[in-house]
Amino acid sequence: MKLLQDRIQKQGKILKGNVLKVDMFLNHQIDTKLLDEIGKEFYKLFKDKKPNKILTIESSGIAIAVACARYFDFIPVVFAKKFTATNLSKDVYSSLEHSYTKNDDYNIQVSKEYLNENDNVLIIDDFLANGEAMSSLIDICKQANSQIAGCGVVICKTYQNGENRIKDLGYDVKSLTRIRKIDEKGNIEFD
Repeated sequence: MKLLQDRIQKQGKILKGNVLKVDMFLNHQIDTKLLDEIGKEFYKLFKDKKPNKILTIESSGIAIAVACARYFDFIPVVFAKKFTATNLSKDVYSSLEHSYTKNDDYNIQVSKEYLNENDNVLIIDDFLANGEAMSSLIDICKQANSQIAGCGVVICKTYQNGENRIKDLGYDVKSLTRIRKIDEKGNIEFD
């Protein structure tokens, strides 16, 4: 997605550990026009899979998933919570997720009332690096006996093992932009 690559080149920042910071337009301050284009692109990629729900993880994936849901005729968006809340049911699916950017572990949770065997789930996230978040969301879908329509990511770091890890599990992974390399000067090479 050229529009996304241009924004990454123009406004993305490379932090220590090859962390790509895109909070200027994607996950802190959100460019809603770009987000709408992202939703439209995911629809083109997955419309034939006919998902009836979108699953993501808080918090960066929520806006992206909602933008996608609009194009899938406003199907429900379910997001895995990273923190237990007093209003969250005790009857949950849960999975351990390791955050690459925060270098912390979270026990993500989804209430059992929102996912079940009748669901065909499209998993959406902002980044795919090592595949930890995506693997945890897949695990939750398995616990719910839900079908997985596919896995969509906005930015895939192909020099890390996440994409291959998810594909090796047999899932259809599509990314809107693929980063092959970030060099020591912070230059980004796209696939």
